[in-house]
Amino acid sequence: MSNKHNAREAIVDTASRLFFTQGYHATGLNQIIRDSESPKGSLYYYFPQGKEELALTCINRTSEEVTHLLRHYMESEDTPAQAVQNFILSLAAEAEESSFEGLVPFSFWVAVETSCVSHELRTACQCVFRDWQDVIAKRLIQEGVEEEAAVRKASVVVSLYEGALLQALTCRSIQPLIAAVESIPAILA
Repeated sequence: MSNKHNAREAIVDTASRLFFTQGYHATGLNQIIRDSESPKGSLYYYFPQGKEELALTCINRTSEEVTHLLRHYMESEDTPAQAVQNFILSLAAEAEESSFEGLVPFSFWVAVETSCVSHELRTACQCVFRDWQDVIAKRLIQEGVEEEAAVRKASVVVSLYEGALLQALTCRSIQPLIAAVESIPAILA
């Protein structure tokens, strides 16, 4: 792996962590450079459009990671309800193991903060939620659920998950995630 790749990844890792923990507006490029231990020129080399381009990269990477994990559960579990339940339980375990550090609902910083920054970031946020919903809806459709109902149910599941994660972090308790897990079979019935 080259140093260039390492610098880019260090910048994206650091920016993601800071955006998720402090917010988009409270995170400055100088802090990202300092905390990533990368030369200032590296940030502008990899992200010539600056902070917005970097945020877009972070949004897309987060979306890919969550979509991959969600798809894994959808492909490996017997039912869509079990898949969503185990997906949420894995996040609950991660939240507990990390003492609720660095685990922030996507909607918390992205939908609230960055979607008002630009049309491009807002569109990227819309795509993230749509991608997650599509993974769930496709599995529901495979199970015989009518497409319109599958899309609605998938939207509710993503909203439930995001809301439960926000409450879990606020309360520093996995109980909201457990309550969400218990509600999933009724939503996906």
